Amino acid sequence: MSKPLTDQEKRKQISVRGLAGVENVADLKINFNRHLHFTLVKDRNVATKRDYYFALAHTVRDHLVGRWIRTQQHYYEKDPKRVYYLSLEFYMGRTLQNTMVNLALENACDEAIYQLGLDMEELQDMEEDAGLGNGGLGRLAACFLDSMATLGLAAYGYGIRYEFGIFNQKVVNGWQVEEADDWLRYGNPWEKARPEYMRPVHFYGRVEHNPDGVKWVDTQVILALPYDTPVPGYRNNIVNTMRLWSAKAPCEFHLKDFNVGGYIQAVLDKNLAENISRVLYPNDNFFEGKELRLKQEYFVVAATLQDIIRRFKASKFGSTEVVRMDLTTLPDKVAIQLNDTHPALAIPELMRILMDDEKLSWDTAWDITVRTCAYTNHTVLPEALERWPVDLFQNLLPRHLEITYEINQRHLERISALYPGDHDRLRRMSLIEECGQKKINMAHLCIVGSHAVNGVAQIHSDIIKDTVFKDFYDVDPQKFQNKTNGITPRRWLVMCNPGLAEVIAERIGEDYIRDLSQLKSLLKFVDDDAFIRDIAKVKQENKMKFAVLLEEQCKVKINPNSMFDVHVKRIHEYKRQLLNCLHIITLYNRIKKEPNKAWTPRTIMIGGKAAPGYHTAKMIIKLITAIGEVVNNDSVVGDRLKVIFLENYRVTLAEKVIPAADLSEQISTAGTEASGTGNMKFMLNGALTIGTMDGANVEMAEEVGEENLFIFGMRVKDVEALDKKGYDAMEYYNRIPELKQVIDQISGGFFSPGEPDQFKDIVKMLMRHDRFKVFADYEDYIKCQEKVSALYKNTKEWTKMVIHNIAGCGKFSSDRTIAQYAREIWGMEPISLKVLINTPFTRIASGLLVICHICSAEKMS
Repeated sequence: MSKPLTDQEKRKQISVRGLAGVENVADLKINFNRHLHFTLVKDRNVATKRDYYFALAHTVRDHLVGRWIRTQQHYYEKDPKRVYYLSLEFYMGRTLQNTMVNLALENACDEAIYQLGLDMEELQDMEEDAGLGNGGLGRLAACFLDSMATLGLAAYGYGIRYEFGIFNQKVVNGWQVEEADDWLRYGNPWEKARPEYMRPVHFYGRVEHNPDGVKWVDTQVILALPYDTPVPGYRNNIVNTMRLWSAKAPCEFHLKDFNVGGYIQAVLDKNLAENISRVLYPNDNFFEGKELRLKQEYFVVAATLQDIIRRFKASKFGSTEVVRMDLTTLPDKVAIQLNDTHPALAIPELMRILMDDEKLSWDTAWDITVRTCAYTNHTVLPEALERWPVDLFQNLLPRHLEITYEINQRHLERISALYPGDHDRLRRMSLIEECGQKKINMAHLCIVGSHAVNGVAQIHSDIIKDTVFKDFYDVDPQKFQNKTNGITPRRWLVMCNPGLAEVIAERIGEDYIRDLSQLKSLLKFVDDDAFIRDIAKVKQENKMKFAVLLEEQCKVKINPNSMFDVHVKRIHEYKRQLLNCLHIITLYNRIKKEPNKAWTPRTIMIGGKAAPGYHTAKMIIKLITAIGEVVNNDSVVGDRLKVIFLENYRVTLAEKVIPAADLSEQISTAGTEASGTGNMKFMLNGALTIGTMDGANVEMAEEVGEENLFIFGMRVKDVEALDKKGYDAMEYYNRIPELKQVIDQISGGFFSPGEPDQFKDIVKMLMRHDRFKVFADYEDYIKCQEKVSALYKNTKEWTKMVIHNIAGCGKFSSDRTIAQYAREIWGMEPISLKVLINTPFTRIASGLLVICHICSAEKMS
């Protein structure tokens, strides 16, 4: 059981962890026992660890409820502009500790749980990750929700409540095996179902054009049931809402079509309707044009837009009695941000509502739609761009196809007027691709239907303007912006690395948690021996802790004094885990060749999930584990080199490995990684980066100076030049003896003695059709890794470079990103206001806040 902090330690940690007042602790214990008794119906004789977790979660949730209601009441009364962040993914991870951090309850809860004879870490480990995302895009949405609440924006996250999130990854004999992520099996204490806001969503059917307007008829109806999760800001009493929709079959579903004999089957068929919110598609940076996925995309959009318009009409604006009917003011009160093209159907759906339901003209409806919607692009990889077959659209969403055709016709008329006779330009810019099977280009729909289009790092935004969407930029340059991604310092520093957060707070105070740019003040301590020692000590403690975890969970013993070289992200060819593999084998060969040399010991950890249908990615995992088998069992190498595959990489594992990392691998081919956010998490947690000039790495180098990163490899212009010339892998293979040796080992069965040609597909790809040019960066990568090894031997110089990196992290807070979205896209101003929560509540004996008077829930939610 973890020991509570001494008084001295508490005094040190008051700032970051909140004050554990006697009254607070007593209240928490009373409420914990009350929930154990009344909510979970258990006593201490029969309660399990999971019961204790739920009791604690409900106790902490009680502290959110008053703030949550008051925040929504405040928005209802003040009627600010609201922003709706639409995303098919919200990769939230765990909620308990994050809530305690943002409500300053951590010390009090620690003390209460200790006094109750329980272990806080054990209880936290009972919580399931909310794995409703694949990787960067979904985790970015989660960080954004935290920042929007912290900046006091009236913001709502809207998405799908998947019954099964991203699969759990098991590695069996070196191969990835997927298991369903039944994260709701034991219930979710953080959500509240809101059946009173259930909304119908229509599919299929046909369109009738009558003199009195257009009707979409004979549709199949699915109900969207909302579940609300509170999103607390950092210590400002603001609690926003994430609303996730779950699919329910209507009670009359199909029953009318059956006689008495078909009743049982009809009830069983309800499952088919509810499949819409059953499972998250596990693809990252890859488009799979399945009907169920299109249904999911329309489902979230249709339910959300009904909710947005209901709230817009019901909001108080000077008088409680009047309902706001004039939708021309919608863009003054509503901003809709599309997180990639997945919610692109919001554009034709909003048009449908405004024209068919609200009876507005096309021009008025279009003006409202464009001024309301904005689009974030997340990738330039062609295989990731959504292109839906027209016949699928026609069947599922016939009215939306009509509207999309009309949008396209008007768009092409405009382009034609600007560029008369330029038919090739019209073809390139059309929303409908006519080559082969007719498809709708969803990115083009988003660009045409939005007033702002942004990339997620400067280099990515430039590439969009110069290449992928150049035609659109030429016509509407004012639409295109950059919003470099960021991460929330609450989860990614204060929560996951309290030791480092505290060492920083001791030097510059705690305000940096709200304003990360204050980290630049650390530069004055870069030569301070005590500070250097403290930073190095925290890192070593984190490494020891992670080594213990690996030994407990993976039965792997590692040397905590070795360099922790970490490469964690989705497994994808463009992220070049294979380049890392080539370095590992090169290093292994060198140690074998000169076993008596003083090598810098390394533990190389690679982790990440491969999409279940992505053969090459799964082979890459098998190769990593096969290399590990050979390297880790070679007595000549010993603990100077170890290779670990981190199974089931997810938010909760990231929170443990990132604070322990020394080296962060960010080695995508220049021009392929839109931004990356893992790079920022490692940097903030005191790891140094080895990386290419890609994504946000470029801006990290600008912030801290290129000399404080290990930059290698081709730049975007070099990649373009190589494309023009033609990339020939054979040329590198023949010219570089060490590379030849490595490839020959892989292809000759050195790492798969039982099956010599096991990796022939990987070798064939690398040699004949490697889109991501691994060999072209091999030499420079190896040289750069030599520099890393040399510097790591000098702890003081290494740590000084770490301090430069931490001090340069200010730009990469999602607070900065969101403030820019708010001012430059949404037309909103962040506020540092603390909402008062004492007025409409009274205290009662249990320490709960009880509402004395409240507006109708219909108006507030």
